[in-house]
Amino acid sequence: MKVLVTGATGLLGSVLVRQLLETGVEIRILRRTHSKLDLLADAASHIQHAIGDVRDPQSVGEAMHGVQQVYHAAASVIQGPDRQLRRLRAINVQGTAHVVNAALEAGVQRLVHTSSIAALGHDGVHVLEQTEESEWKIARATTTYARSKHESEIQVYRGIAEGLDAVMVNPSLIFGPGRSGDNTMQLVELVAAGWVRMVPDGGTGVVDVEDVAAGHILAMERGKTGHRYILNAQNLTWQAILGTLAKVLGRTAPHKTVPPAVMYTAGLLLETWATLTGKPAYFTRALARNMMQRCHYSNTKATRELGCTFRPFESTARRTAAAIVP
Repeated sequence: MKVLVTGATGLLGSVLVRQLLETGVEIRILRRTHSKLDLLADAASHIQHAIGDVRDPQSVGEAMHGVQQVYHAAASVIQGPDRQLRRLRAINVQGTAHVVNAALEAGVQRLVHTSSIAALGHDGVHVLEQTEESEWKIARATTTYARSKHESEIQVYRGIAEGLDAVMVNPSLIFGPGRSGDNTMQLVELVAAGWVRMVPDGGTGVVDVEDVAAGHILAMERGKTGHRYILNAQNLTWQAILGTLAKVLGRTAPHKTVPPAVMYTAGLLLETWATLTGKPAYFTRALARNMMQRCHYSNTKATRELGCTFRPFESTARRTAAAIVP
């Protein structure tokens, strides 16, 4: 069995590669020339490297030759001015279209697409629980990242309509030991440095990267064609998330709530700064609204149909903290 993994040099992709190596499959990754291999570590020497980019359909097609299974985990979370938004769509939407087209052309047996809980949509009000059947809705809290992941799912559904066997997984907010300054590691490092003094009055789902990678493999083995599976360990408030991180890092847990006006203003200022500098905006007005909402995500389908298991967030937080604390 030969497997192709995109996004293999990132947090999730690198863990997925290591778990796949344990199953004995032959692995090929699609990566850019300048991609960092630090997260792959020793695994980098036990896999094939196809040099290319999901934005380049020719390199995607070449990487797909002789492959039976595909894990499409490549994605961008960067938001900001128009130049950054074009990059977001080029990777998340057009990149997924290229992977789907190449998979159809190569006749792969199955593709597992890494989507997100963001692709489930939200109507801008508190909800009891969201499932795989939740209807996509656009609200003021809908981020450009969420739109791009929703559109990437549409590309997968289009591929299925054209004969592709594909399954999608929708992880919640992924935590785990990763590259300094990237994704949720940036948040963990801010807590470790004592910079987080206040919390948003909202909440979201959290999950361990090891469990998300395992969920991908189970989706490949047991998932139903055309179905989505939410990979979520716990639904927690930001107070609980940041408080747990502070606890395991030996820091004082933040207790004060950030006023909505302050959150919104911070998003506006950072968007303006990104526009003026051309740099990514790691915080936006839409994200501010999103973080002030309490969202709940059901993992019932993933546990029942795939057999997924999820560790508690405190366990993940301790493992992540150990990677940055001497």
